[in-house]
Amino acid sequence: MADARRYCPLPSPFAMKRGGELRDARVAYETWGTLNESSDNAVLLLTGLSPSAHAASNAEDPSEGWWEAMIGPGKAIDTSRWFVICVNSLGSDKGSTCAASINPATGEPYRLDFPELSLEDVANAAHVAVTSLGIEQLSCLIGCSMGGMSALAYMVLHPGTVRAHISVDTAPQAQPFAIAIRSLQREAIRLDPHWNNGRYTDENYPLDGMSIARKLGVITYRSAMEWNGRFARIRLDPEQRDDNPFGLEFEVESYLQGHAQRFVHTFDPNSYLYLSRASDWFDIAEYGNGSILEGLKRIRIQKAMVIGVSTDILFPLEQQEQIAEGLRAADAEVEFVALNSPQGHDAFLVDIPNYSRAIGGFLRGL
Repeated sequence: MADARRYCPLPSPFAMKRGGELRDARVAYETWGTLNESSDNAVLLLTGLSPSAHAASNAEDPSEGWWEAMIGPGKAIDTSRWFVICVNSLGSDKGSTCAASINPATGEPYRLDFPELSLEDVANAAHVAVTSLGIEQLSCLIGCSMGGMSALAYMVLHPGTVRAHISVDTAPQAQPFAIAIRSLQREAIRLDPHWNNGRYTDENYPLDGMSIARKLGVITYRSAMEWNGRFARIRLDPEQRDDNPFGLEFEVESYLQGHAQRFVHTFDPNSYLYLSRASDWFDIAEYGNGSILEGLKRIRIQKAMVIGVSTDILFPLEQQEQIAEGLRAADAEVEFVALNSPQGHDAFLVDIPNYSRAIGGFLRGL
């Protein structure tokens, strides 16, 4: 299959927020649509923890992208008008430099020698990719989940480079519940004997740790309402159960197992650890003397749409309200959209009609 990924080299050395630096690093990205002559129709999309830059199909890679229903001609993010860029996060193993990449100083993978990663580093690397394309100011910056936090970092670190912002199911800082869940995910990986202090191989891969981490994630990405509606207490047929005395018995367990099996071996465990911790560390209040509101007031944009979901337990609706309040205090024209989608945090990937209506309407007004 053809690969639509392009690569942007980062300045060498590339200094990291928490110390250390990367040499000969790069980020992967994909684009859709055409950049106009004045380079003022660019939309940047920053992703959650695990997606690649392949947000939608394109001529080079016709495979379905992770936000396929949202991006394309005539869709909410209309590529007949907008030049759309999706950057794979620095630290992700989907083409960008990460813990699995070769350290030029040693000729071996970085593993745990990779510098401590922050979402500010993710934002700065994305900014390099955007400016490499000759874009001085984005028409709109869209951030989903972890990418929404990276987007806040982008705007506070690079004032004047963004006109409008769409914040999707994200937060200005990680709350204790989200930190606790991600901490358990990281612990599951680190306690797998095959993790081997980060020195695993394809043959000795921390399968159980990554599987548990993914299951924990999927549980928090959806809502109790949806779990009840989809699975209730339905049990598996006897032939679907295994011989383990504590094996799978309910359909919801089988569903989680299937999700985990599809995820493991598709993401580098060390990269997962680094990005997960970066999400916990992010706090916009660092830029406002300990105040979220003051941190957000440092962002200078014209318009914003903040979208949240009432059933999101990972990034609760109150956190979207904080973002909207802070951007309003910074004199942006802000539209706040609270959706009642039953799918919880993952609603932006599933409830396409409602998100299309909101995002498409906002972009048409730019």
